[in-house]
Amino acid sequence: MNPELRRLYNAAYTPELYRNYVGRLEGWLDVKIPFRIAETPFFIPYALRKKLATAAREIVAQISDPAVIAAMKSAIPPALDVPRVDALSNCLQVDFAIVRGEDGELTGKVVELQGFPSLYALMVLQTEAMSEELQKHPGLEGPWSLYYSGHNRSSFVARFKEALLAGNHPDEVVLLDLDPRAQKTYADFVATEQLTGVQAIGPDQIEREGMRLFRQKDGKRVPIKRIYNRVVFDELENKAIELPFDYRDDLDVTWFPHPNWYWLWSKYTLPHVNHSAVPKATYVSDLAEWPSDLSRYVLKPLFSFAGSGVKVDPTREDLDAIPENERGGWILQEKIVYEPALKMPSGDGVKAEVRMMFLRGPDQAVPELVLNLVRLSRGKMLGVDHNKDFDWVGGSIGIWPESEGSV
Repeated sequence: MNPELRRLYNAAYTPELYRNYVGRLEGWLDVKIPFRIAETPFFIPYALRKKLATAAREIVAQISDPAVIAAMKSAIPPALDVPRVDALSNCLQVDFAIVRGEDGELTGKVVELQGFPSLYALMVLQTEAMSEELQKHPGLEGPWSLYYSGHNRSSFVARFKEALLAGNHPDEVVLLDLDPRAQKTYADFVATEQLTGVQAIGPDQIEREGMRLFRQKDGKRVPIKRIYNRVVFDELENKAIELPFDYRDDLDVTWFPHPNWYWLWSKYTLPHVNHSAVPKATYVSDLAEWPSDLSRYVLKPLFSFAGSGVKVDPTREDLDAIPENERGGWILQEKIVYEPALKMPSGDGVKAEVRMMFLRGPDQAVPELVLNLVRLSRGKMLGVDHNKDFDWVGGSIGIWPESEGSV
């Protein structure tokens, strides 16, 4: 995106550079990363970075309105309505497709919202792994940043640790997933432990006593006072896994983030957002008739994860096939045309999606934009299944020279 940095990187790129980069990251984590790491960082120029940050903050302000949040409560399934929800989530992601604006300049259009954690810790180490490789090449020595709101590496890690622990000892906080080592995001779980001391556990490692939860740590029974919630509810339902508690139980724990935000801030929220960066989205249940030109739309289930169930080229038959009582769980959203603006050494273009990642600590009234992650694609969609057999695609980082400052 930054033309000069792109030119320098493409000239320096070799398969050895890529092997060193991924090998360094996996070596630090002692984990084989199961998803594809892209060959290149995404060099975000200041103007685009400013647009994305401004739009993200404005959208977060809109969806933080208590009236909007109240309207979203119907999205929470009664069986998963957890007591003691906080005023705002600790974690929030705003995903932007990089597009060509009407003025010819690059800008962002919102793909989705997510009141759920993302790869906060992994992005720190991934940036450092790439930075070490870039230091070998003239003009790319750095130092590099992916931090917003005035943060650098040390201040972000301190903020992340503070928000996650909320005054508790790391042993009293657990990262909960259904089978941590089997998750594609396990590398982030390991990175989280390296940065904060918080370990990932499965539900089978939790012991319950009344409304209190415990786990075994180094031969001792340790109380669990806070849960870093990484349980994806559609996986929980699909695998029919039984937890040692019911989400409706008034447990003696706090959450990071509270599970209800998975529903409250999601694609379900998009029809309620009025912003130039948000394509118009309508609940299928609110459509009196299907649009005559469906090629202009994408059909999305509201609560699927990682793009599951999305139909990029929906048909009338797809819409007709949704049972009438389930149409409130789908949106029809104006299609976004990604701009393949990141140039490979071959000259081919690559599309990008930038996730703007927010955190809210215990002393913060509102979520704060802290860093980003990037996904690169040459297929019709960003998911793995749409990018098979392509190179220069996958997970990446949006970076810029630290000397350019923060936004």
